[in-house]
Order: sequence, then structure tokens, then C-alpha cells
Amino acid sequence: MPHDTPLISTIVGGLVLAFILGALANRLRMPPLVGYLVAGVLVGPHTPGYVADQSLAPELAEIGVILLMFGVGLHFSVKDLLSVRGIAVPGAIVQIGFATLLGWGLGALMGWPARGSLVFGLALSVASTVVLLKALQERRLVETERGRIAVGWLIVEDLAMVLALVLIPAAASIGGGEHATVEPVSAAVNRLFGLDLGIGGVIVMTLIKVGLFMGLMLVFGRRIIPWMMYRIAQTGSRELFRLGVLAIALGVAFGASELFGVSLALGAFFAGMVLSESELSHRAAQESLPLRDAFAVLFFVSVGMLFYPNILIEKPLPVLATVFIIVIGKSIAAFLIVLLFHKPVSTALTISASLGQIGEFSFILATLGVSLHLLPEEGRDLILAGAIISIILNPLLFYVCDRLRPVLDRTKREEPTAEPVAEKAPEPVEEQAEEDDVQPTALRGHAILVGYGRVGSIVGQNLKSSRTPFLVIEDSDKRIGELRDQGTEAISGNAVSREVLSLANIAGARSLVVAIPNAFEACLVVEQARTINPSILIVARAHSDAEVEALREYGADTVIMGEREIAMGMVDRLAQVHHDSVRYEDEDEAATIAAEEASSPDKR
Repeated sequence: MPHDTPLISTIVGGLVLAFILGALANRLRMPPLVGYLVAGVLVGPHTPGYVADQSLAPELAEIGVILLMFGVGLHFSVKDLLSVRGIAVPGAIVQIGFATLLGWGLGALMGWPARGSLVFGLALSVASTVVLLKALQERRLVETERGRIAVGWLIVEDLAMVLALVLIPAAASIGGGEHATVEPVSAAVNRLFGLDLGIGGVIVMTLIKVGLFMGLMLVFGRRIIPWMMYRIAQTGSRELFRLGVLAIALGVAFGASELFGVSLALGAFFAGMVLSESELSHRAAQESLPLRDAFAVLFFVSVGMLFYPNILIEKPLPVLATVFIIVIGKSIAAFLIVLLFHKPVSTALTISASLGQIGEFSFILATLGVSLHLLPEEGRDLILAGAIISIILNPLLFYVCDRLRPVLDRTKREEPTAEPVAEKAPEPVEEQAEEDDVQPTALRGHAILVGYGRVGSIVGQNLKSSRTPFLVIEDSDKRIGELRDQGTEAISGNAVSREVLSLANIAGARSLVVAIPNAFEACLVVEQARTINPSILIVARAHSDAEVEALREYGADTVIMGEREIAMGMVDRLAQVHHDSVRYEDEDEAATIAAEEASSPDKR
């Protein structure tokens, strides 16, 4: 009996093609996001072959948006924003305004209505979180001052777009014709009292509802949600904890939309932000990551399905103008803004390159604008074309900025030579040195600790107490900051990279501890380390016999399997009570555990 399974075929077709093209994009040293968008184009209605279900894809994309915004909220850091607020807040606001003005002007030239042009400009003004963070991490810039400014700038952009997602539907409800959404409170006032609140009244009512929702979340949500997660964590069920995280993300988003008229995206963002204050936030982020990634991929695929590729041929000049605004206009504006704040050229170039692309929020705004009949479908196609092209060009933009930096630095240093006071000339050089990439460690004969989670932190504390020189390689920005605050040398990045291992002076190290739980990644780290330093002692962790065998094959000297060590510890304690010695055996080895001291039944 044949079955019609459009949901399954849409998910399978989208994920399989996204995987293939994402892997290809990664192989070509491009962000996988490009592959996901192209996968959507291939399963969309504008290309031959298989066409995914056009009614199911938007709903899957909506779940992707909810989980994507929940993840943004989980990683939202008020501390990071406040540390660079002096430049990130005014700089981002001015840059958003400038890019929006350019986009609005292009829309006006094409004959679009003012509100559609405004949505178009806003979509071009915000950079992709995924692309920006990946670019900074690859260049080890996240923990530098320019990296922190770029991240803070991005946070301000995200907050501005969250506000736009609230106000755009409210503005669309005024004079938007038959397709406009209706703000329910304003409609009720008009029906009962015959009063037309106008656009100002609608926006005020919308902001009041948003404020009420935010107040409830900040007063009650920040207490109830962490308490719920703590109680769920006490059950010891990983499955229930994961389900609880997803239930909070989706439940708060849906409830906010139904009860307060707030967008699903804003509800999910606040759910993540409230949960981020909990001690369990890191675990919540880890447990929800696989599903967030999967639905985020489906979101990008569904966005690609909406793209009309013929626009590259039919409207080449508008496409070029859109790309120019994103890559050139935004970048030049950001470069000049940073220089006006008397920051080094290296910082200005990093910020300008980081912002020379668009992504997630741009797609959300474009989809919202089209659904509200504010933005023509041509505008959405231009945004998608500009996103794909700008993301592809972003690595090239970073390369150009890296080439320009020495030239601009030299020019800037030569300018003060005509001034009478020559003693101040070296100051920009010192400031530049502070801004440079992370420098290699000066340690030799040291230990390198990869990963500073539950296992790595215990190892690190013992290394510190024994006064063993060591450093940590970690990819969590929060942990990196905590380590540096404690005076522990830490390198931000992935230890799989030879460059990161070189910064840690793997060639001069005496030992390497691979404390990360991912066995596949650990094997790659061990292989790289053994290739660079054949004589180094490598200790790794594993969760199964297969992982133990794999790590040994890749070059680990000692592999500790947690379950075996727990069992041996239990047997050791039992031996102290019941026997003078006991023979402990497992599948791999036999060990004789002797009691350290004689014990009697009445001795505790």
C-alpha cells in the first residue's frame, strides 16, 4: 500500500542535500551555510527535479527560527556587551542606520513602497552570527579586543533586529490593505469606542505588550525556568533534561505569540536569555545543540527554496547594487566609524570585514516582509542573492583586509613624523602590538591540556597545585575568560588545527592531556600532536573499548576509560573492607588491587 509522506521526504531531501553541499562548501573553504542555501535552491520550485513540499517547509523553518533564536539567547552576554559598549553601541547604531538608508534608497529607485524599502534596508544592515563567529574563531580573534568589539557590535545588531521583528508587524497593521495583520487591542478599541489609535497608538500598544512579556520573563521567568531545569536535572535523566530544554524553548515562544502577540523569535530569544543565567545553561546549550543545528539547517534550506536564481540574469544591476551595499558600503562605514573612535587600523579592518555579509536575521526579515506584503518577492530574491554572494566573498574580504593592514599601518605611522614631538611616534606601534593575533606561548617542557570541562578542570587544578607549567586549549569563550581571570594561560581555538597546536608549542611540550569527550576529534588531536612531537606523552579519555583502541592506534600512550576507572575505584574501596587484596578483571586487562592499610569491619 503506497504512502504519501511529504513531511519525511522534505526533511530527508533537505538534510541529505544540505549535508552533501555543506561538506563540499567546507572542502572549498567556504562556510557550510552556502551549501545549505544552494541545497534549498535545488529542491525548490525554480529548479528542475525533485521539489520539496512548499507548505511544510515554512513550518519547519519556523521551528528552525525558534531554536536559532533560543541559541542566540543562550549565548547572549551582557558582560561582553558592556565591556565594549562605548564603541559597539553607537557604532552599530550608526552603521545600521547608514546601511538601512542605502537599502532604502535602492528600493526607492526600483519603485518599491517606502515601508518595503525600509525592510529591505534593515535586512541588508545586519551581519550573520554564524559566519562572523566562525571567521573570528578561525583567525583566533575572539579573545582579542577587536574580536570583542566585533561580537559586541553583533549583539547590538541582533537586539536591534529583535526590536524590528516586534515593530514591523505593528507598522504593517496600519494602512496595509487587505493583507495587513491587525493588532487585536487596537482593533478592539476601534470596535468598542470608535477610536482609531493610528500608527503611533498601535506601536505603543505593541511595545506595552512586549514590555509586559519582558517583565514577566525577568521577574518570574528567571526564577521559574532555572528552578524547573534544576529539578529536571536532579532526576538524573538526560532524556528528560533534553526534552525540558526543548519544551521551554518552544513552549515560551508559542505562549508569547498566543498570549502577548509577540513574535515566536522574540519569545524564544528571551527564553534562552533567561536560561543563560542558570548554572545549567552550558549543559542546556549542549543538549539542545543537535536539534538546533538540524532545524537551523532546515531553515536555511527552506530559505534557499524561496530563491529565484534567474534574478541573477534578469536583474544583474540590482544584484550588484545589493552586493555593493553589503560588502562595500557596510564595510567602509564600519571602518570609518571605528577610526573615529581612535581605534587602531587593525581593529577597523577586522570589524569592517566581519560585517561585510548578511545571514539569519536578514532571511527572517525578508520572509516577514513578504508575508506581510510589505516587501515584494523581488526584494527577497535580492536579499538571498546578496547573502549567498557576500558569504562566499567574506573570506576574500578578510584576505584583502589582512593585505591592507601593513600598508595602512605604515601610512599611519609616517603621518606624525612632521610633528615637533617625535617621542610619541612609537605609541601606535605599541597599541598595534597589543591588538595583534594571539602570540605563541613562551612555555617549554610544559603540559598542554585540551578541554577544560568537568574532567579537564580537575586535571588543571591538580597541575596548578603541583606547580606544573601548563596551558589550556579551549574553544569556549566563557571558559577562556575564566581561565585568564585566574591567571592560567589559555589559547582559544580547536586543537585539531596545527596552527593552534603550534601556538601552544606542541613541539617543545613534555605532555598532552586530551580531556575532550568527542572521541573523533580527540583522535585527530592525538594524530596531529604525535606527528609534530613523536616523543611527547599523550594521555586521553574514552567512553568505550572501541574508543580506547582507536586512540591508541592514533598515537595515545595512555587512554583512561571512565567506566573502568570508576569500577576499579569501587573494587578498591570494597577490598579495604572485605579482603586484603582482590583480583579485578575486565575484557582488556587484569589488575590486582591491594589495600593500602589493614581494615576491620568496625573501622570506617
